[in-house]
Amino acid sequence: MIKKTAVFLMILSLSGCTAQQIQSTLDTIAGAQGLSTAEISAGLKQALEFGIGEGAQRLSQKDGYFKSPYKILLPPEARKVTEKLKNVPGFGEVEEIVLEKINRGAEDAAKKAKPIFVDAIKQMAFSDAMDILMGADNAATQYLNRTTSDKLYQAFNPVIVESLDKFSARDYWADAVNAYNKIPFVEKANPDLDDYVTREALEGLFAMVEKKEKQIRTDLSARTTDLLKKVFARQDNK
Repeated sequence: MIKKTAVFLMILSLSGCTAQQIQSTLDTIAGAQGLSTAEISAGLKQALEFGIGEGAQRLSQKDGYFKSPYKILLPPEARKVTEKLKNVPGFGEVEEIVLEKINRGAEDAAKKAKPIFVDAIKQMAFSDAMDILMGADNAATQYLNRTTSDKLYQAFNPVIVESLDKFSARDYWADAVNAYNKIPFVEKANPDLDDYVTREALEGLFAMVEKKEKQIRTDLSARTTDLLKKVFARQDNK
């Protein structure tokens, strides 16, 4: 506890220093504990890459989304549409059909997710690497989510659209919504499915990464490289 307090006070004293001076001090702090901030950064990035790789691989399999805890469900407003269409010829099973199509689209998109995420990870600047290492079990995942979500969305959305179209999900949903909108006195619904599915697919992938990060932090056998063993051994003693 005394060591952590000393480190905290030292960091507070750096508020008027340049970025280079702060980095040098962080290196000194880390070095005193057998690690450089470069090693910590590399270890955290490696952990995230492993989480991304495993998450994308699992989610990209058939039923990776559809029959898993990460299944993408229809939003409440969409359920209003499916309920109304149950008695409309040709749309009696619209909810089941749409759910399978959007989850198949997300599974297909997950195959292309890894390079998009890994590229984002490589560009991350871990100037606060020690704080993340010594943080909560999901600190690295939350940092990635917080700092790269918008960019990842822009990269991932076209992949989702392409995958949804492969399974005719958007066309089918648009037909269903257009049929619903013809029902008298109903509030018109938006047939656009892209944004919702993209955000839900990313949420599922981040959840898988978070699970892997927690595993590496808490399970010694999950640290499958020397770098992971060295870096995360430091947080074991926090």
